[in-house]
Amino acid sequence: MLAFAWETVEFTATDAMESTGLTRSTTIEATAALVARGLLAELPNARLAGDYRKGRPARRFALRDDAVVVVGVDAGHEHVSVWVADLRGKPMADADARLVLDRDDAAARARVVGDTVDRALTAAGRSRADVLAVCAGVPAPVDRTGRSPRHPTRFWERMNPDLVDVLSWAPIVRIENDASLAAVAEGSVGAARGCQDYIALLAGSRLGAGVVVDGHLLRGHHGGVGEMVAFDHVDGVRGAEGLGSRVASWAAELARSGEATAGFRDLAPESLDARTVLAMAARDDADALRIVDRVGLALARIVSVLGSMFDPERVVVSGAIADGVHEVVAAARRSLPTDLDLPAPELVASTLGGDVVVTGAVAAAVASARESALDVWGAAAG
Repeated sequence: MLAFAWETVEFTATDAMESTGLTRSTTIEATAALVARGLLAELPNARLAGDYRKGRPARRFALRDDAVVVVGVDAGHEHVSVWVADLRGKPMADADARLVLDRDDAAARARVVGDTVDRALTAAGRSRADVLAVCAGVPAPVDRTGRSPRHPTRFWERMNPDLVDVLSWAPIVRIENDASLAAVAEGSVGAARGCQDYIALLAGSRLGAGVVVDGHLLRGHHGGVGEMVAFDHVDGVRGAEGLGSRVASWAAELARSGEATAGFRDLAPESLDARTVLAMAARDDADALRIVDRVGLALARIVSVLGSMFDPERVVVSGAIADGVHEVVAAARRSLPTDLDLPAPELVASTLGGDVVVTGAVAAAVASARESALDVWGAAAG
Protein backbone atom coordinates (compact mmCIF):
# COMPACT_ATOMS: atom_id res chain seq x y z
CA MET A 1 0.00 0.00 0.00
CA LEU A 2 2.80 2.41 0.86
CA ALA A 3 4.60 1.71 -2.42
CA PHE A 4 1.34 2.34 -4.31
CA ALA A 5 0.74 5.60 -2.44
CA TRP A 6 4.30 6.75 -3.15
CA GLU A 7 3.61 6.44 -6.89
CA THR A 8 0.13 8.00 -6.83
CA VAL A 9 -1.03 11.60 -6.43
CA GLU A 10 -4.27 10.62 -4.71
CA PHE A 11 -6.39 7.49 -4.61
CA THR A 12 -9.45 5.73 -3.26
CA ALA A 13 -9.63 2.28 -1.71
CA THR A 14 -10.96 0.98 -5.03
CA ASP A 15 -7.96 2.44 -6.88
CA ALA A 16 -5.60 0.75 -4.43
CA MET A 17 -7.39 -2.60 -4.67
CA GLU A 18 -7.22 -2.59 -8.47
CA SER A 19 -3.51 -1.75 -8.46
CA THR A 20 -2.27 -3.91 -5.58
CA GLY A 21 -4.63 -6.88 -5.82
CA LEU A 22 -5.40 -6.66 -2.10
CA THR A 23 -8.86 -7.40 -0.75
CA ARG A 24 -11.08 -4.50 0.35
CA SER A 25 -10.71 -5.36 4.05
CA THR A 26 -6.91 -5.58 3.79
CA THR A 27 -6.78 -2.34 1.80
CA ILE A 28 -8.87 -0.49 4.37
CA GLU A 29 -6.82 -1.92 7.24
CA ALA A 30 -3.49 -0.99 5.60
CA THR A 31 -4.74 2.50 4.75
CA ALA A 32 -5.85 3.08 8.33
CA ALA A 33 -2.47 1.89 9.63
CA LEU A 34 -0.59 4.28 7.31
CA VAL A 35 -2.87 7.17 8.31
CA ALA A 36 -2.19 6.37 11.98
CA ARG A 37 1.57 6.42 11.32
CA GLY A 38 1.25 9.84 9.66
CA LEU A 39 2.38 8.64 6.23
CA LEU A 40 -1.05 9.01 4.57
CA ALA A 41 -3.56 11.82 4.85
CA GLU A 42 -7.27 11.58 4.16
CA LEU A 43 -8.35 14.27 1.70
CA PRO A 44 -11.64 16.16 1.65
CA ASN A 45 -14.30 14.07 -0.07
CA ALA A 46 -15.12 14.72 -3.71
CA ARG A 47 -18.28 16.70 -2.93
CA LEU A 48 -16.50 19.06 -0.55
CA ALA A 49 -13.70 19.43 -3.08
CA GLY A 50 -16.18 20.57 -5.70
CA ASP A 51 -16.17 17.39 -7.76
CA TYR A 52 -19.87 16.50 -7.41
CA ARG A 53 -20.90 12.91 -7.79
CA LYS A 54 -24.18 11.19 -7.05
CA GLY A 55 -24.26 8.84 -4.11
CA ARG A 56 -21.88 8.56 -1.22
CA PRO A 57 -18.47 10.09 -2.10
CA ALA A 58 -15.50 7.75 -1.87
CA ARG A 59 -12.82 8.45 0.73
CA ARG A 60 -9.64 9.73 -0.88
CA PHE A 61 -6.08 9.48 0.40
CA ALA A 62 -2.60 10.74 -0.50
CA LEU A 63 0.94 10.30 0.67
CA ARG A 64 1.93 13.00 3.16
CA ASP A 65 4.90 14.25 1.17
CA ASP A 66 6.01 16.52 4.00
CA ALA A 67 5.39 14.13 6.90
CA VAL A 68 9.17 13.81 7.20
CA VAL A 69 12.08 14.82 4.99
CA VAL A 70 15.12 13.25 3.36
CA VAL A 71 18.59 14.76 3.08
CA GLY A 72 21.05 14.39 0.20
CA VAL A 73 24.71 15.32 0.68
CA ASP A 74 27.52 15.77 -1.83
CA ALA A 75 30.63 15.75 0.39
CA GLY A 76 33.12 16.48 -2.36
CA HIS A 77 36.85 17.07 -2.34
CA GLU A 78 36.51 20.85 -2.17
CA HIS A 79 32.87 21.44 -1.32
CA VAL A 80 29.82 20.21 0.56
CA SER A 81 26.34 20.57 -0.94
CA VAL A 82 23.20 19.58 0.97
CA TRP A 83 19.61 19.38 -0.24
CA VAL A 84 16.59 18.79 1.97
CA ALA A 85 13.67 17.23 0.06
CA ASP A 86 10.22 15.85 0.71
CA LEU A 87 9.34 12.16 0.44
CA ARG A 88 8.92 12.40 -3.32
CA GLY A 89 12.36 13.97 -3.70
CA LYS A 90 11.17 17.53 -4.34
CA PRO A 91 13.86 19.92 -3.01
CA MET A 92 12.79 22.19 -0.18
CA ALA A 93 16.03 23.98 0.79
CA ASP A 94 19.79 23.73 0.38
CA ALA A 95 23.09 24.83 1.88
CA ASP A 96 26.72 24.79 0.73
CA ALA A 97 30.20 25.02 2.19
CA ARG A 98 33.69 25.28 0.71
CA LEU A 99 36.67 23.24 1.84
CA VAL A 100 40.35 24.15 1.45
CA LEU A 101 41.85 21.63 -0.96
CA ASP A 102 43.97 19.07 0.90
CA ARG A 103 44.13 21.22 4.05
CA ASP A 104 41.30 19.73 6.07
CA ASP A 105 41.44 16.71 8.37
CA ALA A 106 38.79 14.05 8.91
CA ALA A 107 37.36 15.61 12.06
CA ALA A 108 37.08 19.06 10.47
CA ARG A 109 35.42 17.59 7.38
CA ALA A 110 32.92 15.73 9.55
CA ARG A 111 32.04 18.96 11.37
CA VAL A 112 31.54 20.83 8.09
CA VAL A 113 29.20 18.12 6.80
CA GLY A 114 27.15 18.14 10.02
CA ASP A 115 26.97 21.93 10.15
CA THR A 116 25.92 22.20 6.50
CA VAL A 117 23.16 19.61 6.99
CA ASP A 118 21.87 21.58 9.99
CA ARG A 119 21.89 24.85 8.01
CA ALA A 120 19.90 23.24 5.20
CA LEU A 121 17.38 21.82 7.66
CA THR A 122 16.98 25.24 9.29
CA ALA A 123 16.42 26.82 5.87
CA ALA A 124 13.67 24.24 5.27
CA GLY A 125 12.09 24.98 8.64
CA ARG A 126 12.93 21.47 9.84
CA SER A 127 15.21 19.79 12.39
CA ARG A 128 17.07 16.52 12.67
CA ALA A 129 13.99 15.01 14.32
CA ASP A 130 12.11 15.45 11.02
CA VAL A 131 14.62 13.45 8.94
CA LEU A 132 13.73 9.91 7.88
CA ALA A 133 16.73 9.19 5.63
CA VAL A 134 20.04 10.79 4.72
CA CYS A 135 22.40 9.78 1.92
CA ALA A 136 25.90 11.19 1.44
CA GLY A 137 28.27 10.82 -1.51
CA VAL A 138 32.04 10.88 -0.99
CA PRO A 139 35.06 10.69 -3.37
CA ALA A 140 36.19 7.32 -2.03
CA PRO A 141 35.23 3.66 -2.29
CA VAL A 142 32.45 2.77 0.15
CA ASP A 143 31.59 -0.74 1.29
CA ARG A 144 28.20 -2.14 2.28
CA THR A 145 28.55 -0.81 5.83
CA GLY A 146 29.16 2.76 4.64
CA ARG A 147 32.88 2.75 5.42
CA SER A 148 35.91 3.27 3.21
CA PRO A 149 39.03 1.08 3.07
CA ARG A 150 42.44 2.30 4.16
CA HIS A 151 44.38 4.33 1.61
CA PRO A 152 48.20 4.61 1.54
CA THR A 153 47.97 8.38 2.12
CA ARG A 154 44.74 8.14 4.20
CA PHE A 155 42.96 10.13 1.50
CA TRP A 156 39.90 7.88 1.51
CA GLU A 157 39.59 7.99 5.29
CA ARG A 158 39.70 11.79 5.14
CA MET A 159 37.10 11.98 2.37
CA ASN A 160 34.80 9.62 4.32
CA PRO A 161 35.42 10.39 8.02
CA ASP A 162 33.03 7.60 9.11
CA LEU A 163 30.02 9.64 8.00
CA VAL A 164 27.81 6.65 8.73
CA ASP A 165 28.52 7.42 12.41
CA VAL A 166 28.49 11.20 12.04
CA LEU A 167 24.97 11.03 10.57
CA SER A 168 23.70 8.20 12.76
CA TRP A 169 21.13 10.50 14.39
CA ALA A 170 18.99 9.81 11.28
CA PRO A 171 16.94 6.58 11.28
CA ILE A 172 18.23 5.59 7.83
CA VAL A 173 21.81 6.44 6.79
CA ARG A 174 23.36 5.57 3.44
CA ILE A 175 26.90 6.45 2.36
CA GLU A 176 27.93 5.93 -1.27
CA ASN A 177 30.78 6.71 -3.63
CA ASP A 178 30.04 10.00 -5.39
CA ALA A 179 30.26 8.51 -8.90
CA SER A 180 27.79 5.82 -7.85
CA LEU A 181 25.33 8.55 -6.85
CA ALA A 182 25.95 10.27 -10.19
CA ALA A 183 24.84 6.99 -11.77
CA VAL A 184 21.71 6.98 -9.56
CA ALA A 185 20.92 10.52 -10.72
CA GLU A 186 21.48 9.75 -14.40
CA GLY A 187 19.23 6.69 -14.16
CA SER A 188 16.53 8.56 -12.23
CA VAL A 189 16.25 11.92 -13.99
CA GLY A 190 19.22 12.15 -16.36
CA ALA A 191 20.64 10.80 -19.58
CA ALA A 192 20.32 7.11 -18.60
CA ARG A 193 16.59 7.01 -17.81
CA GLY A 194 15.16 3.70 -19.01
CA CYS A 195 18.64 2.23 -19.49
CA GLN A 196 19.58 -0.97 -17.63
CA ASP A 197 23.30 -1.05 -18.44
CA TYR A 198 25.23 2.20 -18.22
CA ILE A 199 28.16 4.00 -16.64
CA ALA A 200 28.22 7.52 -15.22
CA LEU A 201 31.75 8.84 -15.67
CA LEU A 202 32.15 11.55 -13.05
CA ALA A 203 34.74 13.80 -14.65
CA GLY A 204 35.67 16.37 -12.01
CA SER A 205 39.21 16.93 -10.77
CA ARG A 206 39.59 13.15 -10.94
CA LEU A 207 37.70 10.44 -12.80
CA GLY A 208 35.31 8.04 -11.12
CA ALA A 209 32.73 5.66 -12.55
CA GLY A 210 29.34 4.62 -11.25
CA VAL A 211 28.48 1.29 -12.89
CA VAL A 212 24.97 -0.08 -13.40
CA VAL A 213 24.59 -3.57 -14.89
CA ASP A 214 21.23 -5.27 -15.41
CA GLY A 215 19.62 -2.40 -13.50
CA HIS A 216 21.78 -2.92 -10.41
CA LEU A 217 24.36 -0.48 -9.06
CA LEU A 218 27.63 -2.38 -8.62
CA ARG A 219 29.75 -1.92 -5.50
CA GLY A 220 32.30 -4.71 -4.93
CA HIS A 221 33.66 -6.10 -1.67
CA HIS A 222 35.50 -2.89 -0.71
CA GLY A 223 33.29 -0.55 -2.74
CA GLY A 224 35.96 -0.32 -5.40
CA VAL A 225 33.94 -0.92 -8.56
CA GLY A 226 34.57 2.11 -10.77
CA GLU A 227 37.87 3.13 -9.17
CA MET A 228 40.08 4.37 -12.01
CA VAL A 229 43.59 3.58 -10.74
CA ALA A 230 43.85 0.87 -13.41
CA PHE A 231 44.13 3.63 -16.02
CA ASP A 232 47.63 4.37 -14.72
CA HIS A 233 48.56 1.37 -16.89
CA VAL A 234 46.67 2.36 -20.06
CA ASP A 235 48.71 4.12 -22.74
CA GLY A 236 47.46 7.60 -23.58
CA VAL A 237 45.15 7.92 -20.55
CA ARG A 238 47.53 9.05 -17.79
CA GLY A 239 45.70 7.72 -14.78
CA ALA A 240 42.52 9.04 -13.19
CA GLU A 241 43.08 12.74 -13.84
CA GLY A 242 39.75 14.44 -14.61
CA LEU A 243 38.80 15.79 -18.02
CA GLY A 244 38.88 19.41 -16.86
CA SER A 245 42.35 18.97 -15.37
CA ARG A 246 43.58 17.41 -18.60
CA VAL A 247 42.19 20.26 -20.69
CA ALA A 248 43.87 22.90 -18.50
CA SER A 249 47.24 21.16 -18.08
CA TRP A 250 47.58 20.19 -21.74
CA ALA A 251 46.54 23.68 -22.88
CA ALA A 252 49.15 25.28 -20.62
CA GLU A 253 51.71 22.79 -21.92
CA LEU A 254 50.94 23.79 -25.53
CA ALA A 255 51.08 27.50 -24.69
CA ARG A 256 54.52 27.14 -23.05
CA SER A 257 55.89 25.02 -25.89
CA GLY A 258 55.88 27.88 -28.37
CA GLU A 259 53.95 25.69 -30.83
CA ALA A 260 50.61 27.50 -30.41
CA THR A 261 49.32 28.87 -33.70
CA ALA A 262 46.08 30.56 -32.70
CA GLY A 263 44.45 31.95 -29.54
CA PHE A 264 46.88 30.41 -27.06
CA ARG A 265 49.69 32.68 -28.31
CA ASP A 266 48.03 35.72 -26.74
CA LEU A 267 47.15 34.15 -23.36
CA ALA A 268 49.19 33.37 -20.26
CA PRO A 269 49.39 29.59 -19.69
CA GLU A 270 47.97 29.97 -16.16
CA SER A 271 44.82 31.61 -17.56
CA LEU A 272 43.93 28.58 -19.68
CA ASP A 273 41.48 26.84 -17.37
CA ALA A 274 39.10 24.20 -18.72
CA ARG A 275 36.14 26.56 -19.09
CA THR A 276 38.20 29.05 -21.12
CA VAL A 277 39.69 26.41 -23.40
CA LEU A 278 36.36 24.68 -24.05
CA ALA A 279 34.71 28.02 -24.81
CA MET A 280 37.51 28.76 -27.30
CA ALA A 281 36.99 25.34 -28.89
CA ALA A 282 33.31 26.10 -29.32
CA ARG A 283 34.44 29.17 -31.31
CA ASP A 284 36.67 26.94 -33.52
CA ASP A 285 39.98 28.19 -32.11
CA ALA A 286 42.64 25.94 -33.67
CA ASP A 287 44.77 25.56 -30.52
CA ALA A 288 41.76 24.76 -28.35
CA LEU A 289 40.54 22.21 -30.90
CA ARG A 290 43.95 20.49 -30.76
CA ILE A 291 43.50 20.09 -26.99
CA VAL A 292 39.92 18.91 -27.39
CA ASP A 293 41.02 16.24 -29.85
CA ARG A 294 43.77 15.08 -27.50
CA VAL A 295 41.43 14.87 -24.49
CA GLY A 296 38.78 13.25 -26.68
CA LEU A 297 41.24 10.52 -27.65
CA ALA A 298 41.99 9.82 -23.96
CA LEU A 299 38.26 9.73 -23.21
CA ALA A 300 37.69 7.32 -26.09
CA ARG A 301 40.32 4.97 -24.65
CA ILE A 302 38.71 5.18 -21.22
CA VAL A 303 35.27 4.42 -22.68
CA SER A 304 36.69 1.54 -24.73
CA VAL A 305 38.22 -0.10 -21.65
CA LEU A 306 35.09 0.40 -19.57
CA GLY A 307 33.03 -0.95 -22.46
CA SER A 308 35.13 -4.09 -22.62
CA MET A 309 34.92 -4.60 -18.85
CA PHE A 310 31.22 -3.90 -18.19
CA ASP A 311 29.49 -3.99 -21.61
CA PRO A 312 27.34 -0.87 -21.02
CA GLU A 313 24.79 0.41 -23.50
CA ARG A 314 25.67 4.01 -22.64
CA VAL A 315 28.41 6.03 -20.96
CA VAL A 316 27.34 9.40 -19.56
CA VAL A 317 29.99 12.06 -18.90
CA SER A 318 28.74 13.68 -15.69
CA GLY A 319 29.71 16.48 -13.32
CA ALA A 320 30.14 20.24 -13.59
CA ILE A 321 32.52 19.82 -16.56
CA ALA A 322 29.70 18.20 -18.57
CA ASP A 323 28.12 21.62 -19.22
CA GLY A 324 30.91 22.53 -21.66
CA VAL A 325 32.36 19.18 -22.63
CA HIS A 326 30.28 18.55 -25.76
CA GLU A 327 33.25 19.17 -28.09
CA VAL A 328 35.34 16.65 -26.13
CA VAL A 329 32.53 14.09 -26.25
CA ALA A 330 32.18 14.64 -30.00
CA ALA A 331 35.93 14.17 -30.45
CA ALA A 332 35.82 10.99 -28.35
CA ARG A 333 32.99 9.60 -30.47
CA ARG A 334 35.15 10.11 -33.57
CA SER A 335 38.03 8.30 -31.88
CA LEU A 336 36.15 5.29 -30.51
CA PRO A 337 37.71 2.11 -31.93
CA THR A 338 35.66 0.25 -34.50
CA ASP A 339 37.54 -3.05 -34.17
CA LEU A 340 36.42 -4.02 -30.65
CA ASP A 341 34.83 -7.42 -30.12
CA LEU A 342 31.81 -5.71 -28.51
CA PRO A 343 30.03 -2.70 -30.02
CA ALA A 344 31.26 0.57 -28.55
CA PRO A 345 28.80 2.08 -26.03
CA GLU A 346 26.86 5.22 -26.82
CA LEU A 347 28.70 8.23 -25.38
CA VAL A 348 26.67 11.25 -24.20
CA ALA A 349 27.10 14.31 -22.00
CA SER A 350 24.99 14.75 -18.88
CA THR A 351 22.49 17.59 -18.52
CA LEU A 352 22.55 17.58 -14.68
CA GLY A 353 25.69 19.71 -14.29
CA GLY A 354 27.44 20.14 -10.96
CA ASP A 355 24.36 19.04 -8.99
CA VAL A 356 24.51 15.47 -10.27
CA VAL A 357 25.87 13.92 -7.06
CA VAL A 358 23.51 15.70 -4.66
CA THR A 359 20.63 14.91 -7.04
CA GLY A 360 21.59 11.24 -6.85
CA ALA A 361 21.95 11.46 -3.07
CA VAL A 362 18.38 12.71 -2.74
CA ALA A 363 17.09 9.99 -5.08
CA ALA A 364 18.99 7.34 -3.11
CA ALA A 365 17.68 8.70 0.20
CA VAL A 366 14.12 8.53 -1.13
CA ALA A 367 14.68 4.96 -2.33
CA SER A 368 16.05 3.93 1.07
CA ALA A 369 13.15 5.68 2.82
CA ARG A 370 10.64 3.79 0.68
CA GLU A 371 12.36 0.50 1.42
CA SER A 372 12.67 0.93 5.19
CA ALA A 373 10.03 3.47 6.29
CA LEU A 374 7.69 0.86 7.74
CA ASP A 375 10.53 -0.78 9.65
CA VAL A 376 11.39 2.61 11.18
CA TRP A 377 7.79 3.35 12.09
CA GLY A 378 7.28 -0.16 13.41
CA ALA A 379 10.32 0.12 15.64
CA ALA A 380 9.14 3.52 16.89
CA ALA A 381 5.69 2.14 17.62
CA GLY A 382 7.20 -0.80 19.49
